[in-house]
Amino acid sequence: MPPPTPAAAAPHGTTFYHALAPFTDFAEVADPAHYVAAPDDWILVMADIRSSTEAAQAGRYKDVNLIGAACITATLNVTKGLDLPYVFGGDGATVLIPPAAREAVASALVRTRRLAADGFGLELRVGMVPLQALERHGRRVLVAKYELSPGNYLAMFAGGGVALADRLIKEHAAFELADEDGDPPDLTGLSCRWEPHRSLRGRMLTFLLRARDSESLALHREIIARLRAILGEASASAVPVQRANMRFKWPPKGLGAEAILTHGRMPRWLRQTYLTLETFLQLIAERFDLKIGTYNPPAYREELRRNSDHRKAADTLQMVLDCTPAEIAAIEAYLAELHAAGRIVYGTHLADGAMMTCLVFSLEQSRHVHFIDGADGGYALAAVQLKAQLQALTDAPAAGTAPPDPPRAGT
Repeated sequence: MPPPTPAAAAPHGTTFYHALAPFTDFAEVADPAHYVAAPDDWILVMADIRSSTEAAQAGRYKDVNLIGAACITATLNVTKGLDLPYVFGGDGATVLIPPAAREAVASALVRTRRLAADGFGLELRVGMVPLQALERHGRRVLVAKYELSPGNYLAMFAGGGVALADRLIKEHAAFELADEDGDPPDLTGLSCRWEPHRSLRGRMLTFLLRARDSESLALHREIIARLRAILGEASASAVPVQRANMRFKWPPKGLGAEAILTHGRMPRWLRQTYLTLETFLQLIAERFDLKIGTYNPPAYREELRRNSDHRKAADTLQMVLDCTPAEIAAIEAYLAELHAAGRIVYGTHLADGAMMTCLVFSLEQSRHVHFIDGADGGYALAAVQLKAQLQALTDAPAAGTAPPDPPRAGT
């Protein structure tokens, strides 16, 4: 069956995402009326860390999360003035850009790739796929705009284009970006200062799932309704970031990694010294709920909770939820039931907490977004189960049913 028809054709140019009307209730993420087709001359940019599963198992998933978020940060900083749709994938990212930004974004991401290798020993894969190439394969990129709070948005993708682009980049070297020389990328705004958010209700359940046919939005709508029924009145408590589990310790464990990523042309030791002093002031502000400059701890903590991306969709539905043992059992049983019926492939992971990586645009304007993943490598390790299910479909495909494209996370 064809992908769902978008509500309207998106305007061309660089402002289509800015002009897109947002929705505010995540339950509407599967409503086709919220989606528009991206302009066909735009380009899908995708980045992911090779062997991120092994890195997670080695206890390095905070580094993996940081590099994934760095890809978004580098792209947004080099395209200031443009409103771009993006999704954090745990071990990477997806960003949709106009053709005029191609060279600048490619340069920024290639330099991010070098920084990942030199600073962290991680191999970052970066590629670009024109939407026209996806359309020739019968896939589209449909975009919706979810408003977390005024001025803070997350993009949602549907139509199968993101999944296909991921596969093309991995299978065809022509889509990968070539190396080039240059200064470190501008990663201003990227930080990783909060302690992991411990579960308050039992365990943090990370899961990702993908429909086995083109009616993914309809299935996502059904799944979200079932999740709300399972969680009931506890839906708000299932958000992994709560005031009760926000912990700031000094010096932050991620301070060295933040210095590596954000020192730019400044000597690394000098950047680390600056961050040490800055985070000490943050410690004082947090301990006494004292406003220092534009940093207002009580307001920021509330905004931080609202602006977390613990639920998202980019052809794959991805969530991190704080659940009781009974809720986990019910959700896992439901996902297993859908898989047994041949409707989805999926993966889950359980951890004692969740990790957060922050992208702060402006404290004064309350513009900041926080990327959430399960502790110990939530999305990457959940993807191991999903990939095993995909492999089983490849080895013995069901009659008349094509296996879905491979997952984004954990490659």
